[in-house]
Amino acid sequence: MVTFRTDAVTRPVNAMVVADTHLFTDDQRGEPYREFSGRMAKAYNQTTHFKTRQPTTPEQSFQAVVERANSQKVDLLALVGDIFSFPSEAAIDWVSEQLDGVTMPWLYVAGNHDWHYEGMEGSLQDLRSDWIEQRLKKLYQGNDPLMAAYDIHGIRFLAIDNSNYEVLPEQLEFFREQLRSGMPLVLLVHIPLYIPGRPMGFGCGHPEWGAETDRNFKIERRPKWPASGHTQATFDFHREVFQSDSNQLLGVFAGHTHRQSVDVVNGIPQFVTNANATGAFMDVRFVPNA
Repeated sequence: MVTFRTDAVTRPVNAMVVADTHLFTDDQRGEPYREFSGRMAKAYNQTTHFKTRQPTTPEQSFQAVVERANSQKVDLLALVGDIFSFPSEAAIDWVSEQLDGVTMPWLYVAGNHDWHYEGMEGSLQDLRSDWIEQRLKKLYQGNDPLMAAYDIHGIRFLAIDNSNYEVLPEQLEFFREQLRSGMPLVLLVHIPLYIPGRPMGFGCGHPEWGAETDRNFKIERRPKWPASGHTQATFDFHREVFQSDSNQLLGVFAGHTHRQSVDVVNGIPQFVTNANATGAFMDVRFVPNA
């Protein structure tokens, strides 16, 4: 449980942050793509529940999240990427059906596996655009897949897609516009922002991110990260996030590493949630200052 005491709200606001379910369900529609989905289709078929240590599955874990969100009457269910191990139509349809039964607002932002068919030709940016359009689009509820704002009882939740470790110039400008709005903000991304001393999984804005530090491009069968490293927009985004007024930007929430963690930089906390594939999620509460 993460609790913020803030003047931004006049009543308690409760959210659930969920990442890394890694659903792998597929059907005959996925047969033409088996050569691209095979490795990840086997990756999380059965997991161990983080709390009970009993066997579980991604499907059971996601259903439990939906049931809990409804029973607890949370104000927002935030899905922050890698809900899928690859862009399976069957899995995406199944999640859409589950979300039809929720009684609160929800949001989705993609992770690096959600749109990635391993070994498929194309740049990461093009593949992301293609598979968002072909498969994931309905999960955005008409919002821009790369950047969207959701106002929940006085707090603006920003969903920004950094699932290729980078931030585009238009996403940076979107973030700046939100700061200029004066609204209390919470930032939701899949890849954690770089924190000194943390490993490359905290790769968005990492000064050493690039071809020389890319250890997984072969197993993931994707283009190697660029030798030139991050774009200036990505570095600017990282810097401006952690130079924001902590009274306005309340915190950053991410997934990707499958390990729960918290770091604070210049008064801005970044929370990373454990993988929902193991049943985990993060409860977040915003309560009025006494």
